[in-house]
Amino acid sequence: MQITTATAIVLDTSPLGRLTKKRGAESTTEACRSWYIALTKAGCRFFVPEIADYELRREFLRSRNLNAIQRLDAFHSAEADRYLTLSTPDIRLAAQLWAQTRNKGNITAPPQALDADVLIAAQSLRLRPERFGLTNVIIATENVSHLATLASSAHWSDISA
Repeated sequence: MQITTATAIVLDTSPLGRLTKKRGAESTTEACRSWYIALTKAGCRFFVPEIADYELRREFLRSRNLNAIQRLDAFHSAEADRYLTLSTPDIRLAAQLWAQTRNKGNITAPPQALDADVLIAAQSLRLRPERFGLTNVIIATENVSHLATLASSAHWSDISA
């Protein structure tokens, strides 16, 4: 998917995990890093929804991977305003998206699940890219089937400037 160079890219958990893995990881991870560098050089900005951080961080904590937590924190702090904290309007929009999606018969998670996808979608829809000198927003994911019904999204490897 060709995007403009002034795009806000909201990272889903999978590409965020790839970007914060240690160097020398598998080829897909290195390809993700190259993709990130190319889009950053092209003028795109990357954003991390709080729920994506949570999904990664909880596993790093469970496995006692302190180096991974440090890499995750360093990625967040590499650019001002990168980390998108959840707000009440985000949660309320996510609840609305969840209900609308369910009513249309699109199930993105079990009924009792928190459903991180709707939270990521809500944050991307509320991002207001013009605040950062950007013109549009897309979610970079490896789970297009769930997110595409909620907000503009594409597999990270399909996004290019």
